[in-house]
Amino acid sequence: MTAKKLFVSVPLAAVLITAAAPAGATATDSSAFPPWRSAWATAPQAPTHTDWYPNWSEVGFDNQSVRQVIRVGAEGSELRIRLSNVYGTAPLRLTGATVARSAGGAAVRADSVRTVRFGGADGATVPAGGQLSSDAVALPVRALEQLTVTLHFRGRTGAATFHNFADTLTYRASGDHLRDAAGEAFTEPPSLSWYYLAGVDVKPPESPGRGRDAVVAFGDSLTDGVGSTFGADRRYPDALADRLVADGRTRPVLNLGIGGNKVLNDSPCFGESALSRFRRDVLGRPDVRTVIVLQGTNDIVLPDNPQDRCTVPSPFVTSAEIVAGHQQLIREAHARGVKVVGATLPPYQGYAYWTERGDRVRNEVNHWIRTSGAYDGVVDFDRVVADPVHPERIAAEYVSTDLIHMKDAGYKAMADAVDLNSL
Repeated sequence: MTAKKLFVSVPLAAVLITAAAPAGATATDSSAFPPWRSAWATAPQAPTHTDWYPNWSEVGFDNQSVRQVIRVGAEGSELRIRLSNVYGTAPLRLTGATVARSAGGAAVRADSVRTVRFGGADGATVPAGGQLSSDAVALPVRALEQLTVTLHFRGRTGAATFHNFADTLTYRASGDHLRDAAGEAFTEPPSLSWYYLAGVDVKPPESPGRGRDAVVAFGDSLTDGVGSTFGADRRYPDALADRLVADGRTRPVLNLGIGGNKVLNDSPCFGESALSRFRRDVLGRPDVRTVIVLQGTNDIVLPDNPQDRCTVPSPFVTSAEIVAGHQQLIREAHARGVKVVGATLPPYQGYAYWTERGDRVRNEVNHWIRTSGAYDGVVDFDRVVADPVHPERIAAEYVSTDLIHMKDAGYKAMADAVDLNSL
């Protein structure tokens, strides 16, 4: 069974920037840099065991190199990486890091390998609960280009802050393989998660003072991309970034979805609630201009699932409670001058845990999103992906095998429904 099949049946399922003194160096003051632009980001999660596929977060790393592939959404003349130890209980000691252009799989282009430094030092220490940005790295990048970040930990890291569903492969090998161009050393079965890597920023090649232009896609597994073609960057935020580039108005679209995430309650496997993580994951980024909120399905669905350690607490909630959560997100965004677009919740009849009660709550939430005027704009994902004959279901050409997530065509339809002028 493929990794994607293992995950698509799972129900729908942050970061105060803290300066830390790198090992042997003084922490770099980010205010010394010209303005940076977000190019890629993911939402960090606490280390946890996951039944749908194994991950390395609980044990962490020990004298190992970890190689991770991401796709950047903005052009830049230089870049920097951001590491997160927000869920760490001890300082994270990084021995070294490199960044390079991907050559597919664990391989990188040899001529593009660059050392990443922190305050001029190769190593760094990220405090428990903190995040650290690297120095500028002289590697020009293009929008939609794949990069590979390799981290080496000589000692034990302990449990690792991670992002569970990466929809791509992460590789590791014993010892120091920071500068390996080939991927032969990375023989261990790969992971489907990202570890410690929270973001990549770029220095715009021109007009560095362009101001806020990042778009954040904030949500659950429909934002995280569960059901899309594995490793192909076909989540709806990816397709939206593609549209912006094709339209000649390239803007980074940052995917801050977490599979299984809920508006109102935290869970051990699916992250802190939207209300808890919104400020750090979204509003903590100074260049965010617009956020698209697609949240609430898990609050509705998970109470009808068999309760286990990953889903609790999942009390039955009313539409009024979910709406109150959305209203809080809107208030907090507006207080920071961030525009908020509300997304309606897609249908899910046919899913194993569909109920009439759940669908009634979903429709009540959607009615409020469409008609209240609380959001600055609305994208009606519900009507876009619904079957025209049976609107309580996702159309066959869009739906994944579990009947609640999308396949590639569904995620593209979602992205195509977004009014670019609303961003």
